[in-house]
Amino acid sequence: MDLFDYKPEKPFSQKHLVWLKDYTQDEILQIISLGLKLKKEFKEGKPNRTLEGKTLAMVFSKSSTRTRVSFEVGMYQLGGMALFLSASDIQLGRGETIADTARVLSRMVDGIMIRTFKQSDVDELAEYAAVPVINGLTDLVHPCQALADIMTLYEQKGGLQGLKLAYMGDGNNVANSLLTICSKLGVNISMACPKGYEPDDGMIDRAKAFAARSGSSVILTHEPEAAVQGADAVYTDVWASMGEESETEVRKRFFIPYQVNGALFSLAKPDAIFLHCLPCHRDEEVTADVVDGPASAVIDEAENRLHVQKAVLCLLMGGGR
Repeated sequence: MDLFDYKPEKPFSQKHLVWLKDYTQDEILQIISLGLKLKKEFKEGKPNRTLEGKTLAMVFSKSSTRTRVSFEVGMYQLGGMALFLSASDIQLGRGETIADTARVLSRMVDGIMIRTFKQSDVDELAEYAAVPVINGLTDLVHPCQALADIMTLYEQKGGLQGLKLAYMGDGNNVANSLLTICSKLGVNISMACPKGYEPDDGMIDRAKAFAARSGSSVILTHEPEAAVQGADAVYTDVWASMGEESETEVRKRFFIPYQVNGALFSLAKPDAIFLHCLPCHRDEEVTADVVDGPASAVIDEAENRLHVQKAVLCLLMGGGR
């Protein structure tokens, strides 16, 4: 399937991007297709002013490099502006309700991106906002990252259906979102996590149901070698996410066997790529020879946060293209 020429089955009708479980395969492919086109136009120096005069409020309870820069630059490139709001800058940090924040911001801006801890905060914001709400990350899911991951996989492999992605390590928000997007798009996903650190049970069950419809497979194991065998892409993330730093030393004891090193990576296909959402801790979850090696696509992956999020912004705030 050539996603540059993807023909949507139905017009894009989502109001928010809260998490990808609510998106159809067609809607996800529309986002990736538009992201590829916007990236091509940007590289060719063709301006796109789809969001001329529009404003995105960016609410951050969790700090970030890629999320802030990609959304802020993306709005600028599309002709709009982004407004950075940390938790200490707005009344949410002083006890204002999420519902009131949603109602007030809806009168002043054209969209809201929020990066926070609790998924329920994003759910409530979307419930009361009259403008699109985009989930920039919660402890449960990271949909924007998963979209960039799949866009990168498509660019590197020229397709998606039937590929195998192997994920190593913590069953965190990134793992949850990869389960959803891979199973919806026909990408086989194999996850190796230590006991007690598996992805959310509900996300696993939904992914298996999505995979049954798309023709892909979802495999959960505690054996990293089995998961990586024959993979087209190998993915890992930090062993302790933001807010879990106090657990770092304890987690290391459980996660060392899941380190993506040269020996483990060699079990994947000869042309396999390495993916990581960044930031990474070299010689912890991945060795330097892998993340800095010729198979690594992590910088392309990071760049694609910009382009795929521009697609999300266009579709949610600009009525498409």
